[in-house]
Amino acid sequence: MPCTAPYRGRPGRTDEGPEPQPFATKLFDLARAGNTATLRAYAGAGGPVDPTNGKGDTLLMPAAYYGHAGTVTMLVTSAADPNRTNDRGQTPLAGAVFEKKSAVVRALLDVGAVPRAGPPSALDAAPIFANDQFLLWSTQSGT
Repeated sequence: MPCTAPYRGRPGRTDEGPEPQPFATKLFDLARAGNTATLRAYAGAGGPVDPTNGKGDTLLMPAAYYGHAGTVTMLVTSAADPNRTNDRGQTPLAGAVFEKKSAVVRALLDVGAVPRAGPPSALDAAPIFANDQFLLWSTQSGT
């Protein structure tokens, strides 16, 4: 049964819960900040771990881009797709290579991220951004 109490902050509005946009924004803020514990609780409660924002990014993209290897690992072990591309065709692995986040690159390779996925792929991005050590890691991971 829907809640008939006015929605806090908007007179006369009724709702069953928080507005979707602010909630999604909060999830992406948690990923960007590397708040693994809160995201783990959210995923453990059955929350989807691959929601997308207006750019097609999933929660993995900001977690990877901002260098949160533990958050990345937790999201993938909670069923997030490490090879899902955003609207530009970028993967979280390519974002981590671009930002030179070696711990995240290692974590993504360890959970099955494919270095050749997406244009530009992580393999394409590595020499462009002078991160050739990631090319070696990619070949050692067998992908």
